[in-house]
Amino acid sequence: MRCPFCAHTETQVVDTRVSDEGDFIRRRRQCGHCAKRFTTYERPDVSFPSIVKKDGRRVPYSKPKLQGSLDLALRKRPVSTEQIDAAIERIEEKLLSAGAREVPSSRLGELVMRELKKLDKVAYVRFASVYRSFEDIDEFRALVDEVRR
Repeated sequence: MRCPFCAHTETQVVDTRVSDEGDFIRRRRQCGHCAKRFTTYERPDVSFPSIVKKDGRRVPYSKPKLQGSLDLALRKRPVSTEQIDAAIERIEEKLLSAGAREVPSSRLGELVMRELKKLDKVAYVRFASVYRSFEDIDEFRALVDEVRR
């Protein structure tokens, strides 16, 4: 780490603390040359894979878009915000653990459907009816029958 005061490259960590939320580490450092102290913050550099749409376009992963999709499917359903946040975390964990640079939108959709099925059957059917683009009532009926089992 380079000292911001004298640009010397040898600094020593004096104190290390994890933030209350655990999302960054605060380090107090002291320069070995000028003895001045300064603070650095370390955050993990997490990059989510790009989402490949059906038409081949690549778009960056968007947590707000995922949140909006879940909120829409779960509108007026008895599911807490904490449950929704936990579902989003599980989806993001699966995206990151796959280690891929690109993920098909169909894979993301399946992850969302799996989480919705655990959270609320009605929300699952709502999401699936839009996601799978049902052409007729028989496809919709088959999905409802599958959920009933």
